[in-house]
Amino acid sequence: MNPEAQQDVSVSQGIRMMFYMMKPNETSFQTLEEVPDYVKQATPFFISLILLELVISWFLKGKPPGRLDDALTSISAGIFSRLPSLFSRSIELTTYIYIWENYRLISLPWHSPWTWYLTFLGVDFGYYWFHRMAHEVNIMWAGHQTHHSSEDYNLSTALRQSVLQIYTSWIFYSPLALFIPPSVYAVHLQFNLLYQFWIHTEVINNLGPLELIINTPSHHRVHHGRNRYCIDKNYAGVLIIWDRIFGTFEAENEKVVYGLTHPINTFEPFKVQFHHLVYIWTTFWATPGFFNKFSVIFKGPGWGPGKPRLGLSEEIPEVTGEEVPFSSSVSHLLRIYAVVQSVLMLAFYEETFADKAALSQVTLLLRVGFIILTLTSIGFLLDQRPKAAILETVRCLGFLMLYRFGHLKPFIPSLSFALEIFFSICIAFWGVRSMKQLASGPWK
Repeated sequence: MNPEAQQDVSVSQGIRMMFYMMKPNETSFQTLEEVPDYVKQATPFFISLILLELVISWFLKGKPPGRLDDALTSISAGIFSRLPSLFSRSIELTTYIYIWENYRLISLPWHSPWTWYLTFLGVDFGYYWFHRMAHEVNIMWAGHQTHHSSEDYNLSTALRQSVLQIYTSWIFYSPLALFIPPSVYAVHLQFNLLYQFWIHTEVINNLGPLELIINTPSHHRVHHGRNRYCIDKNYAGVLIIWDRIFGTFEAENEKVVYGLTHPINTFEPFKVQFHHLVYIWTTFWATPGFFNKFSVIFKGPGWGPGKPRLGLSEEIPEVTGEEVPFSSSVSHLLRIYAVVQSVLMLAFYEETFADKAALSQVTLLLRVGFIILTLTSIGFLLDQRPKAAILETVRCLGFLMLYRFGHLKPFIPSLSFALEIFFSICIAFWGVRSMKQLASGPWK
């Protein structure tokens, strides 16, 4: 995919690509370099649909569809997951291209509608099995659990993506490289992902006959539930028929309680991404016997010595429907501050992706470092971690240094002076907090 060679999508195309309704004749390309970065172009549609969901939820329920701290954490996970693509092409594409160039059996025509529709089915079928294995194989669950860690269910939850997941998902799409051109595969890989955005909502109920064929908000709510009846169900990407065929379908009935069966109770991005890897590491060394250690990695997340491959369903904590999601207790003022800093960081993030071809490796590394530091600091602030004030002081100092040396530029040049003043005030404020913390103990 080549962002520099892409044409902008129209509003009509943007809406249709979010629902997998683009036509073969407008999304068929001869070479991979011609394929637009549809995911990047979807950003304004993500924002628009999130705002629309907010309005509809207020109108129908009199409240927002989720919590601010959870939404910020979901967005930060989405940003985190895309940072590696600044430095190299996705492994899902590089491995596919390698197999295509060295082992393909036949070359289906890239411009044929039949190839387009076959690829749609192939990618969706591959996603079903990847997704299922990501729940049934512990080391794969270590990546996928990030997406399930939100205790809310709204469109921002769709953005809570794992930085690790793509390092195993490519395996399940590889057979397609024996006959499907990479340019066709790259289109459907993106559309399959984009389709799954809109199904993360509670403002859409039952869709009638469509529920029999496609994945819908109702079906996917079950998948995100931690109720016993929801566990390991509804793995579909676009077509729910795969779950019906392979016996993993479950209809929505009782109230769904969202999140992991054992909530992680944090907004800190590194814990959200990697906490289960740490758990596997400690369990691996605490478990006796070579075959048991092997099973810790490759059997289900609920497995233990003497248990079935996927663990025991009766060990899954029961839900009452009265569960209270973990929330930050910081002040409203600090929440506003976190939002402002997140918006500023998001602007630099978008600018970095837009200009990555023109940026030096040093500038790119420094910008990525600043983005990760910002995500971490906001998580520390929301978690009220003891070193939050110190970390935020360092981050604001880092911004001014990167700005002065030309590694960061304001997205609106006229705001240059205002940004310098703003971050100088932030340094003074958090610096005082840090000194008080060092003098009297943990900051609260």
